[in-house]
Amino acid sequence: MDDRWLSVEEIAEHLGVSKDTVYTWVSSKRMPGHRVGRFWKFKKEEVDEWVRAGGAAAESTTDVDSDHADAAGDTATRKKSTP
Repeated sequence: MDDRWLSVEEIAEHLGVSKDTVYTWVSSKRMPGHRVGRFWKFKKEEVDEWVRAGGAAAESTTDVDSDHADAAGDTATRKKSTP
């Protein structure tokens, strides 16, 4: 079993997301990571468990943007502006 610490680049590649997404998840969605000096390091097993538990899918009220709907075209998530 590979038990080494992964960099932001490596964990982003593993998850299929951008490095910016990793930094966002660490700061706003409590993605498990450890700061080592100025670098973030991750255990693949911890991150995989966080994903399975729904951590990456958890939506806060700041995640809903009035200019975006979900990929299926669901407009119910859009905020309506009143005149």
